Amino acid sequence: MLSEIRITGLGVIEDATLDLDPGFTAVTGETGAGKTMVVTGVNMLLGGRADSGLVRHGTRRARVEGRASAVPRSIVQQAEDRGGELDDDELLIARELSAEGRSRAFLGGASVPVSVLGEVSGDLVAIHGQADQWRLLQPARQRETLDTFAGKAVLVPLQEYSAAYKRHREVEAELTELTTRERDRLAEADLLRFGLDEIAKAEPLPGEDLELAAEEERLAYADGLRTAATTAADALASEDLDSTRPNDVLGLLSLAKQVLDAERDHDAKLAELADRAGELGYLAADLSGELSSYAADVDTDPARLAVVSERRSLLHGLVRKYGAEQGTVDEVLEWTKRSAARLADLDGSDERVEQLTAELAELDAKLADLGKQMREARIEASQRLGVAVSEELTGLAMPHAKLSIEVHETAAGPFGIDEVEFCFAANPGSPARPLQKAASGGELSRVMLALEVILSDTHPVPTLVFDEIDAGIGGRAAVEVGKRLARLAERTQVIVVTHLPQVAAFADRHAVVLKSDDGSVTTSGLVALDDDARLKELSRMMAGLENSDAAQAHAEELLALAAERHKPRKKSRSKG
Repeated sequence: MLSEIRITGLGVIEDATLDLDPGFTAVTGETGAGKTMVVTGVNMLLGGRADSGLVRHGTRRARVEGRASAVPRSIVQQAEDRGGELDDDELLIARELSAEGRSRAFLGGASVPVSVLGEVSGDLVAIHGQADQWRLLQPARQRETLDTFAGKAVLVPLQEYSAAYKRHREVEAELTELTTRERDRLAEADLLRFGLDEIAKAEPLPGEDLELAAEEERLAYADGLRTAATTAADALASEDLDSTRPNDVLGLLSLAKQVLDAERDHDAKLAELADRAGELGYLAADLSGELSSYAADVDTDPARLAVVSERRSLLHGLVRKYGAEQGTVDEVLEWTKRSAARLADLDGSDERVEQLTAELAELDAKLADLGKQMREARIEASQRLGVAVSEELTGLAMPHAKLSIEVHETAAGPFGIDEVEFCFAANPGSPARPLQKAASGGELSRVMLALEVILSDTHPVPTLVFDEIDAGIGGRAAVEVGKRLARLAERTQVIVVTHLPQVAAFADRHAVVLKSDDGSVTTSGLVALDDDARLKELSRMMAGLENSDAAQAHAEELLALAAERHKPRKKSRSKG
């Protein structure tokens, strides 16, 4: 239940607070004073769309706050899970809208996505306005209304039906894909088999292409490699011993060491350099030996070169067909893994078709059974709901009006095998016709209210907000609407924005949206009325004049009529 609503910077409302109690609260005011902004603000709290054009001119942002008491534990848990908390056992819900269009939402003091407000607030508050009346004319809304009234008898199997229907669509789509693309599947499977067979015959190994490339390079340049190694080895250690002066590196290093050794005893630094010359000699000797060994091992086998070249050509063909960006044998091997898995799927398609066909048959039977179950429950509920609404309409000054609900069988859809149609007859002898064709605006308002009164017994919402649903109603019918709203408020909190004094008179509390104008800026605020102020407001609503004696007399009469419902009924005594 809402205990307070505060609105700042929204439309013509600069700053207004509405304190709420259980029961019936009426909100009235002159045209253009900002009554609709109250409902707009509540709609923002419910996560509804918010237009930045609603932000008051000259204000950076609009803000709406709502305090809810006696909040269900499930909603409190959702707030706590998002970092929010209760404030004095009340849950604070807030929404901000900047002039630039940015929107922020808060739950229990924690910032949350706007969608969360819709998830949470929808279980606390329901708004009904003239737009909802016209939505009631839609077949989908009529079915939802009937299902809500039917309760578990429809809603439980409907949940199971919806899951089965969704699965049925998935199975049907996959089965259609498999059967209609059979030729494509066979062609794809043949291509995959050909590729896998071609690769299997070649038996490529990971990294083989890189190893063969290196080997082919060596084989193709064997003579040059041997000559280079031999020449380098000779330069390091020449076998020409006839020369009077060394002409190789080893000989020259040996000569250098001999010369240095002859004088090393005279200077430590020179001795160190002599040792380094000796180390270079050892290194040159090792390198010369390795070069000689390499030259001896260089393979100049032309036959091996031909084999390697042929193998590389084969692998290159595979890489070109089945490789990717890098163009390596490893990519070809990766392709074989993917293709083998895909081929297994394609080869198993026939078995899959059999499985899906069997599952589809099971789902058809399940949907038929659940659809029949829901149809029977809807027909039974439609009769009860039609009688209940007709009785309510009698109390709303429509004694001869009848609402009947037709449940037509149709092809299976996402909500069963039924189409629901509300039919209405305003007078005796008139044929029942679809609601959208038979009901006027005022009649539709009363049908909507009758439904709300009835549904509040089966699926109550803590707070109901009505936005001028009494449009098109006047006189005695308006009095009866006020009575019904007051009766509804005995079970749930009711907030009504109205222009009818007959409705406002039955409220437990009356607030007015006052409009002031300083010549440049219009502001509005919400004011709770005491008894005298309420009498004046009802007089204004009836005659447009606060101090009209006739209007005040009518207002007093209305308030007296409304007060009668609070008096305890006396028990009749039998005489004698």
